[in-house]
Amino acid sequence: MKKGGLSIGIEELMGMTGNNPDFTSYDEHGNLNQGVEEVSIDRVIPNAGQPRKQFDQTALEELAASIRNYGVLQPILVCKIKDQYQIVAGERRYRASKMAGLTTIPVIVRDLSLQQRKEIALIENLQRQDLNPIEEALAYRALIEEYKFTQEELADKLGKSRPAIANSMRLLTLPKQVLDLIAAGRLSAGHARCLVPVKEIEMQIKYANAACDKQLSVRQLETIVQNHLKPAQPKPVKTVLSVELKKFVNDMQRAFGTKVKVVGNNNTGRIYIDYYSQDDLNRFFDLLDKLKD
Repeated sequence: MKKGGLSIGIEELMGMTGNNPDFTSYDEHGNLNQGVEEVSIDRVIPNAGQPRKQFDQTALEELAASIRNYGVLQPILVCKIKDQYQIVAGERRYRASKMAGLTTIPVIVRDLSLQQRKEIALIENLQRQDLNPIEEALAYRALIEEYKFTQEELADKLGKSRPAIANSMRLLTLPKQVLDLIAAGRLSAGHARCLVPVKEIEMQIKYANAACDKQLSVRQLETIVQNHLKPAQPKPVKTVLSVELKKFVNDMQRAFGTKVKVVGNNNTGRIYIDYYSQDDLNRFFDLLDKLKD
């Protein structure tokens, strides 16, 4: 963790969240390892602030089957709140343990502030890549709004870059229909970021659905969006003057002593005569007076 990050060291955090494969619930004799307790699973409660909202049912059933055979190999991290234990990290293992019919679960109990609990829960999910892009963005926004962090401060705390935080939160400006596609895994964060500069909501939704239905690459969607933002301008049609019209333009330039331009053809068009001073205008007046005479 970067300097200025969580007060808990990264090695301890990795062990607490179960991301360290060497940190197990039991030793080779089946006894609880030091620092691990076994508590009634009925006294364990989920954290309402858990950033992960979606849990794959098939993956949970597979983990539950493994837990029935081998137990909970890595403890979950909890905080003691009165006579209950609130989950800080490891909710997936907790859910699978309940599915497996366990009555107890190995835990590590830590006294953590509410802010630390939220940060650790977010870090665990980020390390495991368990969050979809919208869950990640919402978690960043919640920490910023609740604790008045700047994006730079939050990035420093979580060991992320500031642009990564900013790019993630930018997704939340998209309409709900697009966010739902991202959360469902049908639209990638890369595709979604292409849509942010589009101002019209209906076009954002249209392009998002097209990217899903036609399986467009990010580059293909970028091209479509760029063409929408800056439509290609039609190339001007080059005017082709007849020999007679060209001679007429040359005669006028000699007569007026300035630049003369024709836009059009032998049948219709415009003639532009440039002037650059009062003397030029006076010369034009004299020429017109002679024509009148």
